Amino acid sequence: MRVAVVGAGAIGAYVGAALHRAGVEVHLVARGPHLEAIRRDGVRVLSPRGDFTARPPATDDPREIGPVDHVFLGLKANAYASCGPILAPLTTERTAVIAAQNGIPWWYFHRLPGPYEGHRVETVDPGGAVTAAIPPERAIGCVVYAATEIAAPGVIRHLEGTRFSVGEPDGTVSDRCRAFSEAMVAGGLKCPVEPDLRKDIWIKLMGNIAFNPISALSRATMLDICRYRDTRELVITMMRETLDVAERLGCRPGISIGRRLAGAERTGHHKTSTLQDLEKGKPLELDVILAAVVELADLTGTRVPALRAINAVAGLTNEKITAAARSAVPA
Repeated sequence: MRVAVVGAGAIGAYVGAALHRAGVEVHLVARGPHLEAIRRDGVRVLSPRGDFTARPPATDDPREIGPVDHVFLGLKANAYASCGPILAPLTTERTAVIAAQNGIPWWYFHRLPGPYEGHRVETVDPGGAVTAAIPPERAIGCVVYAATEIAAPGVIRHLEGTRFSVGEPDGTVSDRCRAFSEAMVAGGLKCPVEPDLRKDIWIKLMGNIAFNPISALSRATMLDICRYRDTRELVITMMRETLDVAERLGCRPGISIGRRLAGAERTGHHKTSTLQDLEKGKPLELDVILAAVVELADLTGTRVPALRAINAVAGLTNEKITAAARSAVPA
């Protein structure tokens, strides 16, 4: 098996290091000081489960790698539409793309029986740009339950969790999913193949849709949000509205709001990825997490006043960050 990790950041480099440890031929695609450090010292993983170092080859030019069996996509979802040129040298008709993204994936309605089969979610796949870059039939869904961060260039701190649930959009348990799952398990990770990955998508989304935008707007950690009465109530309301949308689409995640809140509270003073991006002046990954669910609420006729209000304020915040980032780029 040949695997390319495109976007070998906190999650991507962690997965690449684990696969390399399992004996898989892994190639990392990274850039900048992070790439330089990996080339020099390998990927150093600091983990409560035991530190280790892996030395897979790394490059910023996918043409040096050539076609692979699987591409693990560690990019933020807002970069998917422009990743076609990166993927082209890596893929053939048989290459699977494991998209480790938060929120609603562009393939959500691909081969999903029902009234919305084949529907395109505009906020996730504007003008079909993501579908053009990554055809849905090539996609394997992936819901990430691991938490990692880049402690320094080339150094990944694993905070908690080792589960990467994968699944086909059509619900089949395919050979390509099994092969990737077995390689991940050999590398010390959990990687169940789920016949209905959409349940996992909504379970994780329940937390992301509330904590990510609220943390960015308040500059608060997850524990802060849980312990402050009014934001805790807002989280509960947003989770309830999210479950209403999921149910209208025929998906019942099977987890209570109380249990989801308790899990978030256990993470302690953790900064969400959205808050971390805000602090770095990076665009916020909110379209697939929040705006997409508001769009699905409109599609299904579901009332979501709390989601709609937070989406408006978070959207304006993101617009200001994006404008500032554009103006900072030299002409």
